[in-house]
Amino acid sequence: MNFPTDIGAIEDRLNRFNPVSYAKSRNYLDGNVSYLSPYIARGVISTKQVADRMMERNLPWYTIEKYIQELAWRDYWQLTWKYSEKSIDDDFKHVQTDVSNHLMPEAIQKGTTGIVAIDSAIAEFYETGYMHNHMRMYIASICCNIAKSHWSVPAKWLYAHLLDGDAASNQLSWQWVAGTFSGKKYYANQENINRYCHSSQTATFLDVPYEAFDVLPIPEVLSVLDSFEMRTDLDVSNPTLIDGKRTLIYNYYNLDPSWYADTDVQRVLLLEPTHFEKYPISKKCIDFMMDLSKNIKNIQVFVGEFVELKAALNNSELVFKEHPTSSHYKGTEESRAWLTDVTGTYNSFFAYWKRAKKQLKYES
Repeated sequence: MNFPTDIGAIEDRLNRFNPVSYAKSRNYLDGNVSYLSPYIARGVISTKQVADRMMERNLPWYTIEKYIQELAWRDYWQLTWKYSEKSIDDDFKHVQTDVSNHLMPEAIQKGTTGIVAIDSAIAEFYETGYMHNHMRMYIASICCNIAKSHWSVPAKWLYAHLLDGDAASNQLSWQWVAGTFSGKKYYANQENINRYCHSSQTATFLDVPYEAFDVLPIPEVLSVLDSFEMRTDLDVSNPTLIDGKRTLIYNYYNLDPSWYADTDVQRVLLLEPTHFEKYPISKKCIDFMMDLSKNIKNIQVFVGEFVELKAALNNSELVFKEHPTSSHYKGTEESRAWLTDVTGTYNSFFAYWKRAKKQLKYES
């Protein structure tokens, strides 16, 4: 799977996606998924824009509900990040139990677990920057619940390479698997993997009945551990900034080319070193971001902290979209295009979905 960065190609992908077949096939590795998540994560398009496009087709609600619900999951994670006083980078609801290390299996990083479907997916992941959601759950389960690694290091590894890396979706999904965000841990055995990956492998460390997981020792292939460190190199920039001119601030989570598209404003892509120290990403992800930014006319790149940009544009109105990573910005904050106007935190996704669905569901 490739991910074009031209806005025309992105719009074409959005228009061609069939949400009806999504529900039946989404869990299969070759299922009908939209491949829109990298563009949603980078703020090129919004969950609301995607949902509106699906609902404009006037399809029966029951045929598209599952896909709309998946969009709602992304908003749910984001709302949790925005409104909770707890950090998404720490164990959220419960302390992770049965942890033997704060590293991660080397076999996951290298794609040498011996499970063909897993190893093939990891190789493809490094090549494309994308991983099917079901595969993400498999890998998280292996790391956290089979190798007994704390979720934080392998979650950092996955985020760093994902073109659709979204800290809320990533960290909280890992915690859902590890049992720190949910009531129980998630397991998948080889039979499950074979079913959804169309494989037929046997005699792996996951080729056991589910009741065996409670007493399963750490497999030898997962016993070699490694840390994960990545440095995000940001090129030096020399933008020509006009102090006093209204300025829109873009960042890793906002690359919306339609934002004030026909307005005479100054446009700056702010890349803060401190942000990428906390949430490092690969060169592939940096390149993807930079290519997407080319859809924004006359955008300039500023590598530095917000306070430095503010000092350079002391007489300018600085406008930005809300996001937890930009909570320290000062200026005019605008709301993102949320799926609904439901706000706040919820104990479960379905408590949130119950309210959100009332705004979304239509008679058909």
